[in-house]
Formats: sequence, structure tokens, C-alpha cells
Amino acid sequence: MTLEIIASDMLAPLRHGFFTRKGGASSGVFAGLNCGAGSSDQSEIVAINRARVAEAMQVAPSHLVGVHQVHSADVVTVTDPLPDPRPKADGLVTNVPGLVLSVLTADCQPVLFADPEAGVIGAAHAGWRGAMDGMLENTVQAMVDLGATRGGISAVIGPCISQRAYEVGPEFFESFVAKDAGHDRFFAQGRGDRMMFDLPAFGLACLNAAGVRGHWIGQCTYSDPDRFYSYRRTTHALEADYGRLISCISL
Repeated sequence: MTLEIIASDMLAPLRHGFFTRKGGASSGVFAGLNCGAGSSDQSEIVAINRARVAEAMQVAPSHLVGVHQVHSADVVTVTDPLPDPRPKADGLVTNVPGLVLSVLTADCQPVLFADPEAGVIGAAHAGWRGAMDGMLENTVQAMVDLGATRGGISAVIGPCISQRAYEVGPEFFESFVAKDAGHDRFFAQGRGDRMMFDLPAFGLACLNAAGVRGHWIGQCTYSDPDRFYSYRRTTHALEADYGRLISCISL
């Protein structure tokens, strides 16, 4: 099956893509293009999937660069393929052609950044915690440190969990509002004391605060099981594990 790759005009002309789960070699609960080596999927199958992504991005698998994601706000600047063990971080930036920056997600926001004129790109994994701690702003700053300009950077949020599927408890709401009372605008009332959190709207607000143009691709991972993996959907279904989607960009 052919890989399905979602692209954005905002990141043109750079090669990039938010890959769906279609076209992979994994089976069972991982069926499709599971690129998460941290899952319990067979490592050789994950390697096949990642090789297919690298081929689509026109690089060797060694140049498909990722980090050990830990829901942090830390960003690494990449100048060469990263050796194992990979650094613990959730954002990557580079100004080196031939490297493909990648992040893995399964409901969290994959965000791809580009300043084509400056020749600087970035990729970030931003769940609620990382976004609240400054993940997106830190990625922008790391790009600026490499010569990008805030006005020249475009950022696109790929498929992630949408507000209609993201129910949270009162303690989650209170933690956000305690940080900034204005954060209440990212919540809608749910059932009883539950609230519905708008993760991509929060991500777009973070990007706007960082001075860059942002856009959400408008695809919900939870609501489309044929195309996307979802940690929350897996949890609700009492499945043992879940696949990871990959999002990539290169100069």
C-alpha cells in the first residue's frame, strides 16, 4: 500500500510530510506505518516502516533524525545524524541540508517549522505539558539562533487530538488557569465537572506569542482510526499498546 503523506502549502517548497498510518508493514494493534521504536511492536518491522519513510523523504534511514521524546520543552540543534543513545528532548532544529528532522506522536501535536529563505527548519513534539512549558517558543528561538527570523518562520500543526475528543478533569483545567487566567478560553464545558481542552488552539496561541505564522492541519487523531494512531483511543479500547505516527521535514 502506498504511504499517505499530508503536506501544507505553508511549508513549501521544502520536502515535508505528516505521515498517516497507511502503507506500513506492522500488524495487529500497530497495523500500518508504526514508526515508534519505543512501542512493543517488532523492532525489525518498525525499522522497515522507518526505511519507507526515509525513502519517501529521499534520504538514507540514518539521516532520518529523531530524539528520545520525554514531554519536555528541550530542543537540540542537529548538525549530523544522531548516534544512539539519542538525546532526551522534544524539539529539533537544523540548517544542514540532507538531514530529515522527525517527531513521533499519537495525539500530541507534531509541529513542523520552516524558514526557507534563511535555510532553517524545526520539528517539535508538543503535548499539553510540553506546550505549556514552552516547547514551541523554544523551538522558534533555537531556529532564530541559527539565523531564522520570526517573521520568516511558518509553523504547521499536524494531526492531533481535537477538542471534541479531549476530555479532562477539573485539576487539569485548574493547572492551566493557575498559570494564566486567560487559558480558560481553551476549554469548553463537558459532562458534569469535565472540561474539553482545545490542544491545537493552545498550540496556535503559543506560536502566535512566539511571533510566527501558525496553522493547524485540521485532522483529529482520535476520531479517525483508519488513518491515525491515538493513545487516548487505545486507552479507551483497553488495548495493550499503540503505534506512533511520524512527521518529517528537510531542507
